[in-house]
Amino acid sequence: MKINVSDESGTSAGTATSAADGKWSVAVKGPGTYKVDLDTTTLPQGVTVTNGRPSLTLTVFEGNARNVLFPLGSAAAPGSKPAESEAPSQFDRVLDLIYTGIHFGLVIALAALGLSLIFGTMGLTNFAHGELITFGALGCFLLNVKLGLPLWLAAVLAVVLGAGFGWFQDRIFWGWLRNRRTGLIGMMIISIGLALMLRYIYLYFFGGDTRQYAEYVAQPGIDVGPLAIAPKNLVMDAVAIVVLIAVSLALTKTRLGKATRAVSTNPALAAASGISVDAIIRLVWTIGGALAALSGVMLALFQGVNYQMGFQVLLLVFAAVTLGGLGTAFGALVGSLVVGLATQLSTLWIPTELKNVGALVVLIVIILFRPQGILGRRERIG
Repeated sequence: MKINVSDESGTSAGTATSAADGKWSVAVKGPGTYKVDLDTTTLPQGVTVTNGRPSLTLTVFEGNARNVLFPLGSAAAPGSKPAESEAPSQFDRVLDLIYTGIHFGLVIALAALGLSLIFGTMGLTNFAHGELITFGALGCFLLNVKLGLPLWLAAVLAVVLGAGFGWFQDRIFWGWLRNRRTGLIGMMIISIGLALMLRYIYLYFFGGDTRQYAEYVAQPGIDVGPLAIAPKNLVMDAVAIVVLIAVSLALTKTRLGKATRAVSTNPALAAASGISVDAIIRLVWTIGGALAALSGVMLALFQGVNYQMGFQVLLLVFAAVTLGGLGTAFGALVGSLVVGLATQLSTLWIPTELKNVGALVVLIVIILFRPQGILGRRERIG
């Protein structure tokens, strides 16, 4: 089978001929949106594309690989109506971008919620939060690929490891800095140094290549209305929604959640009322590490495992937290969905390489009219 790949301008980006097992690869020159065409005249006799879509359009990110799957099957019987092969319409593309934006928004919402909780209880802008995301993805890769565990079990254990890593950071490092009365500006600068250190530790042990999990790398899409969605994406969406709802309800309905909100509102008054502020902050770091690790596992399923994947999405996570309202759990979710949709839909008008600009423009516009964020509260200063 012959496959042709072209960029947005229609210029050929490469061709490939599949091997006997149906696998093929094309190295493109850089990130962007590409159209992949399967030459149906080169298919074996009696074989056809079962969904009638021999052309697919997809986005390739910097340093990442994308998988393309054409479902093949027996050709229609003589006399039956052949499947129509039409290029995706603009409406179909918009729907696909909307779903991709919501999916991406849910993934970064997990990390944004953890970052928002840490900021709410400590007031710390943690630039090392992206490395917690990477830690989850690398931990899952090690357990799945190197140790041979099933992906679902590796993901669960990676989240547990992420929770432990968050607890360990506060127990050994951030708690010690708090006891020394280190200022927030100093802690923020330290978090930048910690992020750099962890990033290059990951690079040293993992390398600079983008790798894939051993399972669920490529899945045929199932038709959901006009969209073809991989089942793994639907599972990730369901897990993210359940986790986000569970954490949000825990913050509003449980005693620990109320204590967390009390520490976030007024740490001194919370301590005077008998709440252990250090214990609550440590719990928040544990939850934040688990949420970031889960976000990293899902992000890796979406775009592969790379040592700087957390750093690459950190700006969008910060934008989501700021947009939703600093320190607010539900605001982190709303801000993440807005950022995800703005990032993907902006590719309708601007090059894919600049799509993050769309999210930042939305952030600037909303903050100009609502400085406290979408769900943030107005506060008097001075």
